Amino acid sequence: MPVIAWGPTAFIIDKVEVVEPPSFSSGRAVFRTATPVVMKSSGRDEAGVRTTRQAWCLPGEAEWDVYVEGNLRRKAESLGLDQDLSLDAVTWVGPKRSFMVSSTNGRGGKKPGACVEVAVSGAPRTLVALHSWGLGQANSAGMGWIGL
Repeated sequence: MPVIAWGPTAFIIDKVEVVEPPSFSSGRAVFRTATPVVMKSSGRDEAGVRTTRQAWCLPGEAEWDVYVEGNLRRKAESLGLDQDLSLDAVTWVGPKRSFMVSSTNGRGGKKPGACVEVAVSGAPRTLVALHSWGLGQANSAGMGWIGL
């Protein structure tokens, strides 16, 4: 396709170059995102009472590591790959950014996130797939894309 139409914007494609992902043969990867990672948390307070349905969390907040690790395992499960993954460390966090998004009720809202660098351990094939998929939620909307 020489032209890709994305909403009102037309992208003219001159050349496509395949970029092979790293092999991650050691079973360890360091992923640094080029776009912010967005992640929902449980929406529960310290007493375990649910206070909201739309509880966005940021790196460094109590539930972020647990929910990102669970998200990575669900992605591996969806692809039929080894789910034995661990988020070993968050080694860098960029500034918080919020993005306006549309919604079905027409009012829209904001999704907060931050670019991150994380160390992850798992099966090499699973790490290769995650490198292409991204971290966190809303990857198809451009969130949590991993840089080269």
